[in-house]
Amino acid sequence: MSAPTTYVLSIDQGTTSTRAMVFGRDGAVIATDQIEHEQIFPRAGWVEHDALEIWGNTRRVIGGALGKANLNSGHIDAVGITNQRETTVVWEKATGQPIHNAIVWQDTRTQALVDELASDGGLDRFKEVCGLPLATYFAGPKIAWILDHVEGARERAEAGELLAGTMDTWVLWNLTGGGENDGVHVTEVTNASRTMLMDLRTLEWDEATCEAIGVPVQVLPEIRSSSEVYGECKPGVLNGTPIAGILGDQQSATFGQACLTPGTAKNTYGTGNFMLLNTGTEIVSSDNGLLTTVCYQLGEQDAVYALEGSIAVTGSLIQWLRDNLGFIKEAPEVEALACSVEDNGGVYFVPAFSGLFAPHWRPDARGAILGLTRYATKAHIARAALESTAYQTRDVLDAMQADAERAGGRLTELKVDGGMVANDTLMQFQADMLGVDVVRPQIAETTALGAAYAAGLAVGYWESTDEIVDNWSEGKRWSPSMDEDEVKRLHRNWTKAISKTLDWVDEDVD
Repeated sequence: MSAPTTYVLSIDQGTTSTRAMVFGRDGAVIATDQIEHEQIFPRAGWVEHDALEIWGNTRRVIGGALGKANLNSGHIDAVGITNQRETTVVWEKATGQPIHNAIVWQDTRTQALVDELASDGGLDRFKEVCGLPLATYFAGPKIAWILDHVEGARERAEAGELLAGTMDTWVLWNLTGGGENDGVHVTEVTNASRTMLMDLRTLEWDEATCEAIGVPVQVLPEIRSSSEVYGECKPGVLNGTPIAGILGDQQSATFGQACLTPGTAKNTYGTGNFMLLNTGTEIVSSDNGLLTTVCYQLGEQDAVYALEGSIAVTGSLIQWLRDNLGFIKEAPEVEALACSVEDNGGVYFVPAFSGLFAPHWRPDARGAILGLTRYATKAHIARAALESTAYQTRDVLDAMQADAERAGGRLTELKVDGGMVANDTLMQFQADMLGVDVVRPQIAETTALGAAYAAGLAVGYWESTDEIVDNWSEGKRWSPSMDEDEVKRLHRNWTKAISKTLDWVDEDVD
């Protein structure tokens, strides 16, 4: 009897849902299952998730994906994990019970702590060490906030009773047994590089930074590479299967897009947008508002770094139109609504719901719809919402092009992925705004695929990264076609709209 065909399973723990996807050797999707989780908004600017709900959903989607393909653990050679980065949870080591809801990457409650830290050395106080500016976005201040606002938490953390981590660590710890079976408390370099607490050069926690921000080192997970066996699943349907790859979602998409050489870049269109430019083994510091981050590290090999432009609100703006305003019933309907008008009617939508991220880094900004007249309809607003994604990406690409001469050369095309790349109207407008070709891969599920590749490489399912490059193929390409003067006019008005959203938040305004 011949041995069964085997696969790699990837867990994609995202901002709005958790998915399990099974991949074959050619990178094709064999089966998938997905469950959304609740978005919790306790007050303006605060965003939380129920970590136990997410863990329950993770178990369900694993079973769902295996069931759809009629597979069991004997068919799975390895498990990879990719995750929403920066979202932070603190839990009891003995029981696995979170002491507070997970604080999501979009959450702005740590602004007072960020301001206090910035009062001594400015927003770039820790940038030389960690590559990041002080911002509410990152995980370190979130851990400190939980320890300071849950009664007794800081004392329990220092006594070794609590564990902390980003969502990769939470999922891994539970998959490998949790409190009852000595779960593995580990993160990897890409997620650790989003905490503000890791030294980009040593790839270890920086004790001085941890002390300054207020995070006891003993609550933090061990930092490992992106591609190695961390432990085995136990118990459950994947019992005994090695977990062998972890990448933060944006780095995972970069890996899945085969951006493996310096100067290659991708842009993921998800809850937010994230553009990463591979800079090789060189740590490049941006002069234009971009982040320096770890791109990936394969086992014992040197770490590969990237420049990143992070945009907080893109796909979630369409979700907001659906859920908060009722403009549409399903997110894909936004394209037809936007296409029902010829242009934006002079309307611009700046979705600064959590302030502005790259390249502006203005936490004092708030969302605004500008240029309204009685001519404007909900279709114009829907179109302005879509266009805002392209404008924000243009701002990030301009910054990246300015840095790119030191990081592999200027970009001549941009690989794209994520849910919004199915929107042809947006992708054509994006190419027009950027002035470079926009390219969608044949296999669009690159975030989950990247973690699968990392896991498969660690156990020999794939022999080398050459197979990743060979598996990538172009699906569709959009080239710029808009008149150059019109592009300049639209972007000039967008820049004007951005200026109107600044300096909104005062001490008594959230």
